Amino acid sequence: MAVRTQKHARRKNGGAGHISLTVNGQSYEMEVGTAPHQIDPADTLAHTLRETLGLTGTKVSCDHGACGSCTVLMDGKAVLSCMTLTVECEGKRITTIEGLSDPETGKLDPLQQSFVDHTAFQCGFCTPGMIMSAKALLGENPSPTEKEVKEGLSGNFCRCISNYHVVKAVLAASGKGR
Repeated sequence: MAVRTQKHARRKNGGAGHISLTVNGQSYEMEVGTAPHQIDPADTLAHTLRETLGLTGTKVSCDHGACGSCTVLMDGKAVLSCMTLTVECEGKRITTIEGLSDPETGKLDPLQQSFVDHTAFQCGFCTPGMIMSAKALLGENPSPTEKEVKEGLSGNFCRCISNYHVVKAVLAASGKGR
């Protein structure tokens, strides 16, 4: 399989046989097709993010939508990027874990910092998906209860850590844990 590189995702507008989307604030137009430099109609968003755009913070674990490791935001809503075709993302705004920190200062998003402060990770593989799910939850409900945090993260699976650290981190980021 040919590895696609960033040079094949051009920043420009519109066109037939192309898909346009915005990833972490940058607009991309990608040609759809089956040639090595094109986005295959069967490519998942996870594949495009990782292999075409080089955004490897989005993890692929189960590749079947069961673990939540590949969670990203699409127009502010949490989606499983391993279950979403890139061609379904026409005109959408995608945010990955790389898009949360301040682009000018590099300062972590308060939710990311809360995960650090509360040791809400161990190996870190599932952490980006958990943070993105929590970000979507806090976007919809800035002041969730503990039960709502647990429900909001119920689609994310971690084998390494007890989830109480994660719940504490999300509650702290919402202001309820302070």
